Amino acid sequence: MSFTKNLLRVSGLLSMAAAVTAQNGSYVLADTYDATNFFDGFEFFNSPDPTNGFVEYVDAETANANGLAGYSNGGVYMGVDYQTANPANGRQSVRLSTTKSYTHGLIIADIAHQPAQACGAWPAFWSVGPEWPNSGEIDVIEGVNLQETTAITLHTGNGCQFSEDSWSSQDCGSPGDASQGCGAETSDPQTLGSGFNEIGGGVYAVQWSSSAINIFFFPRTGTIPADIEAETPEPSTWGTPLASFSGGSCDIDSYFANHQIVFDTTFCGDWAGNVFAQDPVCSAKAASCQEYVANNPADFEETYWLVNYVKVFSEASAKKSIARHFIA
Repeated sequence: MSFTKNLLRVSGLLSMAAAVTAQNGSYVLADTYDATNFFDGFEFFNSPDPTNGFVEYVDAETANANGLAGYSNGGVYMGVDYQTANPANGRQSVRLSTTKSYTHGLIIADIAHQPAQACGAWPAFWSVGPEWPNSGEIDVIEGVNLQETTAITLHTGNGCQFSEDSWSSQDCGSPGDASQGCGAETSDPQTLGSGFNEIGGGVYAVQWSSSAINIFFFPRTGTIPADIEAETPEPSTWGTPLASFSGGSCDIDSYFANHQIVFDTTFCGDWAGNVFAQDPVCSAKAASCQEYVANNPADFEETYWLVNYVKVFSEASAKKSIARHFIA
């Protein structure tokens, strides 16, 4: 479908882009998702939230009509309803996943704006396989309520444990149901929300191979590697990753496969809702997470993603990604 000029905050017509394939060193550019084709390559999820959030994920038509998804300032806008008080089915939002799935490779996302911190909000940029948790989940950007730095976490079936010098050496299937996984928060407030937005955003990269999963972050105010802009990425020249998972007893290929790339924002639910009362600022505003989110729509005006592009590079010898068909 086309995303038209009746959108709030966003405008532009959806157009088809020619497929681009370029071989560059260790990686081949497999797919580009940007303001020319994003909604051709990402599908809207509009089922009940698996994390039990106070949210109504809407379909493409509703997102278009209500100004929750479209194009803005040359990027891709994905937002939430910040006008409706006491929404009957939860606050409207969008969750979008690639129609293709990927195993191994390099995922690079240039993001101009993340959802700003807000009590009750739970935004995330992540990837996930079709059989959770046995085909794995990689959480790249994630935070709840007023959390200041991103949490980088992996979720798997039981038995995936990386080495002591990895980002986390905890079993990624912990505490038995994979709900906690293995990971930790970063120490840099530029990685998440308002701190990220104040510097004009930046670039995240996920390097996934049989031997390691590495997460890189390059702030807009720092030095974004020239090879990223040139579409000739060489992660070996990028320095120390923000987070790295390798070694130990985890056979990555047994625990991670066929991932879709996901952007979403939910509210409350299994994480933001469960820790709402522990935040002294949020808990002083309302008796519960759902009460706060329902009664304060204007506080979520800055709860939106603005993505310049997502590019997926496959290993030069890798097979093509798996296509999944979706019609909006």
